[in-house]
Amino acid sequence: MKYLFMIIVLLFTACSQKNDEIYLHTYTPPISNKTKTDYKLKPYKVLGKWYYPKIVKKGDKFRGISSWYGPNFHGKLTANGEVYNMYDYTGANKILPMNTKIKVTNLNNHKSVIVRINDRGPFVGDRILDLSYIAGKKIGLDKSGIAPVEIEVLSTTINPKKYTKNKKNGKIKIQIGAFKNLSGAKIFKQEFSNFNKKTYIQKIDGKYKVFIGNFNSRTEAIKFRNKNDIKGFIID
Repeated sequence: MKYLFMIIVLLFTACSQKNDEIYLHTYTPPISNKTKTDYKLKPYKVLGKWYYPKIVKKGDKFRGISSWYGPNFHGKLTANGEVYNMYDYTGANKILPMNTKIKVTNLNNHKSVIVRINDRGPFVGDRILDLSYIAGKKIGLDKSGIAPVEIEVLSTTINPKKYTKNKKNGKIKIQIGAFKNLSGAKIFKQEFSNFNKKTYIQKIDGKYKVFIGNFNSRTEAIKFRNKNDIKGFIID
């Protein structure tokens, strides 16, 4: 799958104060059912930092600061390829899987709204959520700009069992790069030659992809990736 990175820098006026905010759109067109599922958990990079969407389940709760975004993005693409409509009940979060439905409660006034995650962000300060204009207005953010909120997961289209199963098949691998030219892939592969694990190149869909593997399970691959601070995603 190909990443389309569109970085938009703007002067944001949702709050009473002005902030320079950066939004990253990482739209990957779904091609098959498997692609749709994988893309909702696709890692992405913003300003040198990697983000790894996490698996959540109904009832999970999170707290943090929420803001809202509206006119400056109205009509533009969201991270999952939809056209942003500030009058739809949607939201942007850095790690919740795409299409996760959440209940957002403003902890200052206890007003709530239900939205669906279809975008990535906000990448400013310690905020964990950006609501569409209409959703933010429903819980009073149009007046306060930002507010502490509680997020409760109502539903998710990700099946946790698919990602938590630990079947040992020796076919799990970590994709760490993709290049147009074989020479670039070979140079990149060499940088990982000191790991006590096979690193290899495969030509897939016209690109030379670099993998580390193979692992017996997703758990083994994830532990290896985290231990060695490798930026890549799991393929099974």
